[in-house]
Amino acid sequence: MIKEHYYKYLFYIIFILTIGILFFISNTLSISYKEALNVFVNESMLSYITKSSIYFFGQNDFAIRIPFISFYILSIILMYLITKNYFKYELDRLISIVLFMFLPGLLSAALLVNSAIVVTFFTLLYIYYYQRMNKHCYILLVLFLFVDNSFAILFFALLFFAKSSKNRTLMIVSFILFILSMYIYGFDTGGKPRGFLFNMFAIYSSIFSPLLFIYFFYSIYRVGLKGQKDLTWYICISALFLSFLFSFRQYIPIEDYAPYVIIAIPLMVKLFFHTLRIRLPQFRRKHYIISFLTLVVLSINIFLTLFNKPIYFILDNPKKHFAFQYHFIKELAYLLKKNNINDIEFKDKKLALRLKFYGINKGTKYFLSRKKLAHFDKKLTISYHKKDLYTVYLVKL
Repeated sequence: MIKEHYYKYLFYIIFILTIGILFFISNTLSISYKEALNVFVNESMLSYITKSSIYFFGQNDFAIRIPFISFYILSIILMYLITKNYFKYELDRLISIVLFMFLPGLLSAALLVNSAIVVTFFTLLYIYYYQRMNKHCYILLVLFLFVDNSFAILFFALLFFAKSSKNRTLMIVSFILFILSMYIYGFDTGGKPRGFLFNMFAIYSSIFSPLLFIYFFYSIYRVGLKGQKDLTWYICISALFLSFLFSFRQYIPIEDYAPYVIIAIPLMVKLFFHTLRIRLPQFRRKHYIISFLTLVVLSINIFLTLFNKPIYFILDNPKKHFAFQYHFIKELAYLLKKNNINDIEFKDKKLALRLKFYGINKGTKYFLSRKKLAHFDKKLTISYHKKDLYTVYLVKL
């Protein structure tokens, strides 16, 4: 039997190894078009974060990804602190925090330039402050208004939490901030009404892994029906409700909703161990089997999230790979520089912006095309274990 305090050391080891893996993986990714927009075009929170990091660390992949890995690290620390008095046993706490750490959606958010991991951090910061001080931090709420448009979901959740806890001040503040958020950022109701409900289930399943999301969905329902509904539950259920409601009409950006859903992992773990331990040992087999299958599927999802390049071997078209937009551009820039090609005329403006990050500028010496040309001077191909995956054709002008 492992002593309780040893679980803390086990968490530290897993945490450090995970951070090391994330730094390694971040160096294998290329900048995507949306990420390049944040570096060269956009003026937003993400732009300020990435440009500030580039200022200190230089224009490289490490610089654009380290801020988001840092937000991931801080989010894990906050979740660990939040769960300090949440579980009776350290084993339960360890399982909860490890599940949270290895959610495929959270790992992806840590590696990419996106607002989801930033929102996750600030939401956990707010919950931690409320838990420690037993009061709401209205300064943080006002700050959130200017951080990201998705905090409207948090303000919406706090309205219902204020009503249940009979907190008139919180109700007024959250209502005002919700209205201001709608006024500042607006709400997209355009486009032809289309149903994306099943797409939403599929996206949530990829964020959690399928079996884990099914049990998570059941847990939120069960806690709402019979359990003790805390601040985290109100935030989670509000985000779920709004995401499913709006998906009846239109496609919604999942990064706006996912941060408020994944933070409820401890609720799920607490319910699971409660339902497990109230049963006699001979009646726990079903729970163990379900847990084992869930962990197997989750492990596969984690592996594919972090080490997904082997998937190219089974795809006839590399563009079908879910991470295609984050591969090959850095390698292409290296090949171009190796051939002393630094000035290129592009037809593909998106590719031009991505290559600009690696020092390949627009010019008049060569014309580059992804499509095979009738006549070309150079052909550059990027391969993965002898399988050709990315080819460009160059014509000297």
